[in-house]
Amino acid sequence: MRKRRPIPLGMRRGITLRQVAPNAITAMALCFGLTGIRYGIAGDWERAVAAIIFAGVLDGIDGRVARMLSGESRFGAELDSLSDVIAFGVSPAIILYLWSLQEMPRFGWIVVLAHALACALRLARYNANIDVLDQPKKAAGFLTGVPAPAGAGLAFLPLYAWFVSGMDIFKDWKLVAPWLIVTSFLMVSNVPTLGWKRLRLPPEWRLFAIGAAGLFAAMLMVAPWISLLSLTLVYATLIPFGVMSYARVTRRISATSAQEASERIN
Repeated sequence: MRKRRPIPLGMRRGITLRQVAPNAITAMALCFGLTGIRYGIAGDWERAVAAIIFAGVLDGIDGRVARMLSGESRFGAELDSLSDVIAFGVSPAIILYLWSLQEMPRFGWIVVLAHALACALRLARYNANIDVLDQPKKAAGFLTGVPAPAGAGLAFLPLYAWFVSGMDIFKDWKLVAPWLIVTSFLMVSNVPTLGWKRLRLPPEWRLFAIGAAGLFAAMLMVAPWISLLSLTLVYATLIPFGVMSYARVTRRISATSAQEASERIN
């Protein structure tokens, strides 16, 4: 019978906390997303949306914490995708249905299902392409389509406008349904959107950007819905710029490739 090797003194079986911490943050994001549904059922719309926003903040830091602690794992990647589907696909869909689209005759539920399904398909495509080396958009610093957290934020744009103005026109399903269809399409589309690596500032703008970030954080405390409405509008405005920027990059790459081919021939 083969004997087990003795465990060195001072060493314990198990996994380190650095491997648990990123997954714990992801689980918190999932729970915040589900809590948003709870507040939506109660008709507490501000807390419902705030829960999804907190889930988005946690989703933004879990991957960075994993890389910082060297705690990346396949399990964490799968958990992150499942959390994103619930927090940014299912939960916003149910909240928007309870808030507005249940008044839409016959097709209100189909519209919110489109959002949840688009989020799931986007994440499935992302997971399928994790090990693919040939990804021109990613190599150039662009994303393919709108990320799931940003898609949830865009879907909530009518809610932000309703919070700020109090006007029932923003709650009308005739406005909410087409907007949700557009945001669902953007998540599963091949539209190139600007990634963090692509966003660059001139060195002389650094202090201005830091100051603007600080003021925006203060605005979130004083006037959260105006701040989120403004941020969402800015992001929506950047989508066409992302498309044009990627078109310039592809033209530049094509021109460089053609020039190199011409030089080889000559």
